[in-house]
Amino acid sequence: MQQVRDAVIVAGGLGTRMFPVSAIQPKETLPLIDVPLLTHLVMEAKNAGATRLHIILSPRKNLGDFLADRSDLASMRPELDETLFNITKDIEVFTHIQHEAKGIGNALQCALHAIEGPMLVLLGDNVLMDIHSPTTAFAPSTASQQLVEQFNQHGQATVGLMEVPEDQVSLYGIVSMTENTITGMVEKPPLATAPSRMALCGRYVFPGTTQALLEEYSYERCGDLQTIALQEHWMNEGTLHGVLLDKMQWYDSGSPLSWLKAQVDHALRRPEYSEALLNWLQERLND
Repeated sequence: MQQVRDAVIVAGGLGTRMFPVSAIQPKETLPLIDVPLLTHLVMEAKNAGATRLHIILSPRKNLGDFLADRSDLASMRPELDETLFNITKDIEVFTHIQHEAKGIGNALQCALHAIEGPMLVLLGDNVLMDIHSPTTAFAPSTASQQLVEQFNQHGQATVGLMEVPEDQVSLYGIVSMTENTITGMVEKPPLATAPSRMALCGRYVFPGTTQALLEEYSYERCGDLQTIALQEHWMNEGTLHGVLLDKMQWYDSGSPLSWLKAQVDHALRRPEYSEALLNWLQERLND
């Protein structure tokens, strides 16, 4: 069985709901308190064993020198992990351009010429953080690592899942699952007909057959739902597996309110900020 050495971060969208800031800088570079979102994603991929990183961008997006080595600045904050100043150490980085906004499947096709075998896929606007007690300033997420470990057991497509509140069920792809095998999938169902509260959360391991299947389930045939068609294909074969990622917090940078909530929630888990922020919030709410 081939090991998962390639990770793909899909970051092609303009993020119009985050305008004007995302018109000035990629939303993937926005900080979660003091660590950029993209830093979390790269370190998560490395923690899962990836040695080759592919970042999918749109023509208008430019990471510039965001991924550059800034280890020379680490001595100014010796209490921080030096890795934060050189996140691409020990991993090859490739960027690919998705010239038209044609969904996730088409984005993956922009990188598949440079990938052999299975790949880890991370959506660029989703951060999945392990809930530690206390949370440190930075610790790589184990979400992708859990998916890779599951994939290594069977070599078949594996997706990450998180339970969402009832009022959010209609916002996501929702699945039903028997043991670890996905048996049903519905895109953005109303709560009354949803098979569960387990939502696809932007983490996948796709096998080496993905390239051929994306040609079969083309954008012309499936539109933006290419990757849903892929997963349904594997589901119908009985080869789509799910990993329920519990004890994690799911942060989304896709809209100002969700990202504001992420900042507050994450700060309340950080010991250096939690007490002072909680006191301020209580005072503010009592005004």
